[in-house]
Amino acid sequence: MPTVYDVPAGDLIEHLARHLKSSVQQVKPPQWSLYAKTGAHKERPPENPDWWYFRSASLLRRLYVYGPLGVSRLRKAYGGRKRFPMRKAHSVRAGGSSIRKVLQQLEQAKLVSHSKKGRALTDEGKSLLDRMAAEVYAAAKPQGGA
Repeated sequence: MPTVYDVPAGDLIEHLARHLKSSVQQVKPPQWSLYAKTGAHKERPPENPDWWYFRSASLLRRLYVYGPLGVSRLRKAYGGRKRFPMRKAHSVRAGGSSIRKVLQQLEQAKLVSHSKKGRALTDEGKSLLDRMAAEVYAAAKPQGGA
């Protein structure tokens, strides 16, 4: 059975985001998500209206691959390059509120659990990602033989 490691990350995240939007009731964007930037390194809010679901799917995959992670590590992972007009550019962390709220919603959906080491996937979360990876793998596999 294929796992998260066997499929392209972009395809898996897109498929998982569609599933979260249609099937998981606890994951829904708050009102402010349409207007908020995702970090100090961004100049504008995300253009995709479904960015909340894509961030949720991306966080689930990241927790699957890299194990228990805290919000601080995730802020560093989603951060980027901040440009200054008269100085050199520096890296800055992403905003923590959007990451924290998504993780709290995923906890309510029982896909993520909270521990001292950070947030980790539950068994339901792992099985969901494995199932989505199998669906992406089956869709990408060429049909028939040569």
